[in-house]
Amino acid sequence: MATYEWKIISLLAYPEEAGETDVVFQVNWQCYASELKTNPEVPPYSATSVGSVEVTYEAGDPFTPYNQLTEEQVWQWVNPNIDRPALEANLQSMIDAEKTPATVNLPPPW
Repeated sequence: MATYEWKIISLLAYPEEAGETDVVFQVNWQCYASELKTNPEVPPYSATSVGSVEVTYEAGDPFTPYNQLTEEQVWQWVNPNIDRPALEANLQSMIDAEKTPATVNLPPPW
């Protein structure tokens, strides 16, 4: 069974927007899945999914200055827009396919 590591990898922002500075409009995230192999000397099976979520700031809405944003607050923007269980299931499927590939790439036998 894989373990999952979710990260916010970057935030895109407008330098100025609606009277505020450094207004985030896109959050880029990543989920890295890994599963140890039986031999701990060998790198684990792994799969990665990346994505982005658009966010909108409207003048007059509550605004948190960029340097005061927390990871928890940014995840609150992202989570309603992604399906974590489906993404993790897809990553597990990718790892399962790596463990038991349907095809193999073999060199010529000569």
